[in-house]
Amino acid sequence: MGKRLKKSRYITGFDGIRTIAVIGVILYHLAPYQFQGGFLGVPIFFVVSGYLITDLLFQEWQQNRRIDIKGFYIRRMKRLYPALVTLVLATTAYITLFARDLLTNIRAIIVTNFLYVYNWFQVAHHESYFDKFGTQSPFTHLWSLSIEGQFYLFWPIIILLLLKFVKKKQPIFDTMIILAFISALLMSILYRSGQDPSRVYYGTDTRIFSILLGTSLAVVWPSTALKAKLQPNFRLALDVIGGVTMLLLLWMFMRMTGESALVYRGGMFFFSVLSMILVAVVAHPGADINRLLTNPVFTWIGKRSYGIYLYQYPVLVFFEDKVNVADHPFLYGVFEVALILVISDLSYRYLELPLQHFDYSKTWATIKEVFAPGSRYGKKRWYLAVPSVIILLALTGAIISPAHGSESEQNSALEKTIESNNKKVAMQNKEIQAGKSSQASSNKKASSEQATSRSESSSSDSLTQAELTRAQTLSITAVGDSVLADASATLQGIFPNMYVDAKVGRQVREVAPVLQSLAQMGKLSDTVLISEGTNGPFTTDEMQQIMTILGDKRKVYWINVHVPTRRWQDQVNEDLKEAAKKYHNLKIIDWYAYSKDHADWFYSDNVHPNPEGLKYYGPFVAKQVLK
Repeated sequence: MGKRLKKSRYITGFDGIRTIAVIGVILYHLAPYQFQGGFLGVPIFFVVSGYLITDLLFQEWQQNRRIDIKGFYIRRMKRLYPALVTLVLATTAYITLFARDLLTNIRAIIVTNFLYVYNWFQVAHHESYFDKFGTQSPFTHLWSLSIEGQFYLFWPIIILLLLKFVKKKQPIFDTMIILAFISALLMSILYRSGQDPSRVYYGTDTRIFSILLGTSLAVVWPSTALKAKLQPNFRLALDVIGGVTMLLLLWMFMRMTGESALVYRGGMFFFSVLSMILVAVVAHPGADINRLLTNPVFTWIGKRSYGIYLYQYPVLVFFEDKVNVADHPFLYGVFEVALILVISDLSYRYLELPLQHFDYSKTWATIKEVFAPGSRYGKKRWYLAVPSVIILLALTGAIISPAHGSESEQNSALEKTIESNNKKVAMQNKEIQAGKSSQASSNKKASSEQATSRSESSSSDSLTQAELTRAQTLSITAVGDSVLADASATLQGIFPNMYVDAKVGRQVREVAPVLQSLAQMGKLSDTVLISEGTNGPFTTDEMQQIMTILGDKRKVYWINVHVPTRRWQDQVNEDLKEAAKKYHNLKIIDWYAYSKDHADWFYSDNVHPNPEGLKYYGPFVAKQVLK
């Protein structure tokens, strides 16, 4: 295992930095549109890891003139593997029992996580980190652990080679900084504006710069060489730099968004540089920032930050899948955080600490002692039943896991409906665009009969003959997300001259460019129907952009949202009400109030109207438009 380091400082303020980072991540996952920059907590973890690991490796070299690479690997695995293995197996066991839809590729997910290459699995399968509406994988957040695992695997070897053959600190520092710049440049080059940025978000090549900035700091700012006594002006300068840096980091937590081009074209690199500066100030014993970040709360959270990061996402995913969090978003959020902290504390006390110091060479001897007659473990043997059941369930899930999509029947039916609707809508859009061709006109009678049939099946909100007749000639442009895609054929059946532009996963911020494009192509009617907000809230600026494009002469109808499993449901609906007060030509169609007590109208996601719900959705929306 190598000699113990004679000189080594435990920097208590790093627990404070970890606390800030993990709080940012949790807030982002809890409320991604309120704390939109919380994902930047991960670069902070990367910078701290890069600094600490490199600082320790340099200390070992200076004191022993060697680096015990095998010992390093063993220490890292004993520190990180027990909680990771537990999390992956326990999550798989839960999925096997309660969420079979998530079993797809579970064998590959388990293996790639254990080998620390899961981030590349996510890249290869085009998984999105930023799609917050669709079915969420409870493993999504583990990409960062894979990058750290790859760093731990190769870095001691690289450091050893650098120390043996380059030797001098300046060229070593220069090499690290150049590699960091190349990584940041690669992120900028590979980023494509308007496309999901998950490739550059997950990639080791495009994210390693944060770790490299931390490693380069360790070369020129070794913790054991920093002096506690400083001249007052130097101390003040460090405190001011640290304070300003911390405020900038917190501001970016609130303002940066994960899908902004600025993040990938220098923003995340700049954030990592700020993180490096904060780490440098906290590491210096002569500054006061370390004491500011050292307190019982930060120490408690910081020591458990690894477990908190591990367990937080599965807890959020599984809890929010079973509970309508929109009913009490704050209360449920507090409960989720409490649950995460309890699980993380239990893991820290009874799993991570004991196994970190456990002598694995005595594993078999310990097992024999547990089951030996008269063993001192006695009745505690039953504790082994819990991990045994978890392992058995996880293995079962791995065995029955399909290699390709295994959606539930309802999800599959919804996808087929949207796919079918897209084909029908595309054909009807072409007919409308052709200038109300004779074919489109000949479709009016059939559409009228279809609409009448649908409205008759909805006796509580049927359309009158006068409304049906008026609907035949009304020109409408409809823009929206998957809810509109689900209902598009129904609406075009009532409004044969409705031009539909619907896209699964569309955010409100994407609506303005779509409307602008439609306006330029002459496809923007005097009546506009918008179905948006399902996938997240919007800002006043985004609403203003939309209404500016539409002008004050058009009639604009906006269907509010029924999405009880997401925290933003009430926020979106309240913001729409406020917008209607500001813009006189904007009318809100209150689908939420009309449908909230009719769970039988929706697919299992409780968001998209099923065939029964569409019988009510179409006539209800049509009546509001035709008033």
